[in-house]
Amino acid sequence: MSAHCQVTGRSPGFGKQVSHSHKRTPRRWNPNIQRRRYYVPGEDRYVTLRVSAKGIKTIDRDGIEAVVARIRANGEKL
Repeated sequence: MSAHCQVTGRSPGFGKQVSHSHKRTPRRWNPNIQRRRYYVPGEDRYVTLRVSAKGIKTIDRDGIEAVVARIRANGEKL
């Protein structure tokens, strides 16, 4: 599974790790992805989402119904 948020679309960032001698090696910064289970009252069922910490805040702010509608509008199946 890739480190990708279903709500915000956040994915890993890529760059270089720089050592004390200034030797550069590739690295990646993964988002804080968590698996969360939400109850959707309109559908009377639970949905499991892979969301980042910012995605959880977005769900708290906008509500799960609006977020699920937005995810479905993007063509993703839940």
